[in-house]
Amino acid sequence: MPTSDLSSRTVLVTGATSGIGFETARRLAERGATVLVHGRTAEEAQAATDKLIAAAGLDGAQLCGFTADFTRLEEVEAMARRVVNEHPRLDVLVNNAATAAPERHTVTADGNEIAFQVNFLAHYLLTCLLEPALTTDPGGRVVNVSSSLHRTASIQWSDPQRARRYSRLAAYAQSQLALTVFAADPRVTAVSVHPGICDTGLMPLYANSGESAAEGAAHVVRLCDPATEIVNGAYYDRDQRVEPAPAATEERTVKRLNKLADQLVGHSV
Repeated sequence: MPTSDLSSRTVLVTGATSGIGFETARRLAERGATVLVHGRTAEEAQAATDKLIAAAGLDGAQLCGFTADFTRLEEVEAMARRVVNEHPRLDVLVNNAATAAPERHTVTADGNEIAFQVNFLAHYLLTCLLEPALTTDPGGRVVNVSSSLHRTASIQWSDPQRARRYSRLAAYAQSQLALTVFAADPRVTAVSVHPGICDTGLMPLYANSGESAAEGAAHVVRLCDPATEIVNGAYYDRDQRVEPAPAATEERTVKRLNKLADQLVGHSV
């Protein structure tokens, strides 16, 4: 597949300190992009940028660390303000950060089930707040790193925090369905992608073995490339465009999810 030079592009990758996020940041930077490397803490973001410079021989000027703990929505807001101030033109946002839902029902300081907040609500808020910076030029886009497990999910509208009946797998799958539905939001050009089952911290949710994180990242990077034409709301399983779960493209579900998310993040758009 031909690859284009990305030296004029600025990309923010969430969860870029390990796994698919780290490999996505590496591949984008190797192709010339300016990469905003998000980490949960300043130390993690700095360690990741240092590792990218050392391991891949990258120019440090291409990399910039950003920090937000996605279990705290005020940190997401602060990071978004900093990105808009420092990078008023953002070509691509890769919503990659994710956590496996814990065994026990866990709620963040913001009152949300932790997987729903980290995997979906924080990305929803971040995307909404970055809208002024996200370019509307052709090639500008949001890439949501989702999961094939979204097909097993349902959004519990009456109990999105899953306080009544908690299952780790169901909570994780719900967060991935919400992220996939969000790709169909008409406000931004976005796609979602299942990068395959990869050997990362999330692998135990799927299987005992998987592909390398670099192989998963290749599918994400392909969708970041302006040479790859996309349709808003499209869903990819690795490099193939396939139909997502029916709920993911229902206009009513998209509107209902936006309304719920706006309430939960305390943000009105």
